[in-house]
Amino acid sequence: MSTATAVEGAAPPKGGKKKLIVLLAVVLLLVLAGGGAAVYVLKQRAHAEQDADDDPDGAHPKAAARRDPKAVPVYLALDSFTVNLADREADRYAQISIALELDDAKTGEQVKAFMPAIRNNVLMVLSHKRAADLMERAGKEQLAQEVQRETERALGWEPDAKRPAGANRPIRAVHFSNFIIQ
Repeated sequence: MSTATAVEGAAPPKGGKKKLIVLLAVVLLLVLAGGGAAVYVLKQRAHAEQDADDDPDGAHPKAAARRDPKAVPVYLALDSFTVNLADREADRYAQISIALELDDAKTGEQVKAFMPAIRNNVLMVLSHKRAADLMERAGKEQLAQEVQRETERALGWEPDAKRPAGANRPIRAVHFSNFIIQ
């Protein structure tokens, strides 16, 4: 009796091959779905990066996010700006301190050489703003973009000129370290 039990225990259960084929098919489908999702996500990222590169004035919100994490940022603080705002109903002024995040230290030397032109361009931008424009976050972000554009113009870098793919802007970002409106 013991030999008959051993032989029966060694026999594969019925339908075992069928279950294995179904299991392998399910695993294959999951792998293909995961691969398809990965391709989709990578293509979306590539499109977003292409759109940022095609944006002529670099105002794409994710443009500043693409940085080499190993590179040490270079900052240059500008002297504080105090300007009369363009409000007609009351005399309002703004006191704003700006720090520029630069592409590299060489750009910092170039910015210092063109500082009078840069300060002039920034003052022109600031003097045309109203207090209401600068109170909201969107207004400050718009101002940062305009300051970046005007700073780059003073350096001879025209934002609407066609650049080769991957060309970096000399000013990576504009940061406010002081922002007072009275």
